Amino acid sequence: MRRIIILLFVCFAFQLNYSQETYNIRGETLELKTEIDGKLDLLWNIIDGKYRYFVRTEDGTITELKNSKGVDNKFQEEYKATLSSLTNEMSTDELKLTLYSLRNYLDAYNASVDPDYTSTSTESNVQFRLGVSGGITNNPFVGNPDNKNVPMIGAELEIFEANVLPRHSGFLQARHAFDSDDFPYSTTELSLGYRYRFINKETFSIYGQFKLATLNFSNATFISEDDMEIDSSETSFDIPFIFGVGSDIKIGENSFITIIYGELFAIFLDNQGNFSTDIAIGYKFNL
Repeated sequence: MRRIIILLFVCFAFQLNYSQETYNIRGETLELKTEIDGKLDLLWNIIDGKYRYFVRTEDGTITELKNSKGVDNKFQEEYKATLSSLTNEMSTDELKLTLYSLRNYLDAYNASVDPDYTSTSTESNVQFRLGVSGGITNNPFVGNPDNKNVPMIGAELEIFEANVLPRHSGFLQARHAFDSDDFPYSTTELSLGYRYRFINKETFSIYGQFKLATLNFSNATFISEDDMEIDSSETSFDIPFIFGVGSDIKIGENSFITIIYGELFAIFLDNQGNFSTDIAIGYKFNL
């Protein structure tokens, strides 16, 4: 459990430092980071768990970029009209309300209207998605004679091509399966994997995944032949090719509910006689 907390801390801490200032916008006092500094500035921050983006003109006027839902429950994409009017109707057809997309859009506009503009944007061909989850597992690749399920929690950082609908992605995952009175075995697993989205829609995707490499820190309690209770700890590294399936369901512009059947079978690990029960439900959001 301590290893998972440390990993989560590292994931959140692994972020770029931006200049941050306080602004008063329509009665709200907000701490915002400056992402783009030019004829049009891009300001943003995560406020109350939600990404919020603002554009600032040369006269200091700050306007929020919004994407609210209408009565038909569809996104209205007001941010496109706002930016179109501020950029002399520069095309917004491919524009998304994400930091990566807004940054490239305003960077391109500033460069087109100011020959002295120097980009402050660091172009990247990849994006990141952070997720947390919880569920149950019967540890299908470990001896479990009574087929007991135990709770598990997990966190992952997914890396994918900066594309509107990326099919390929890699992930770094940490998960912990707890022990129980009926099954005194626990393990913390760090893994590296790959996903392919064979159904890839705007609102949901279904994918297959492989865990390519795993590092496990396991603890078990068992009774010896002498009726002695023995605690055993073990560290193991494997290249198991564990296959699983999952689905991401979009619930916001940058957020998803995820359902994962994480460990169906493995190419280089033996199933220990029980059909896999390894199911988790979680939440993901784009960084």
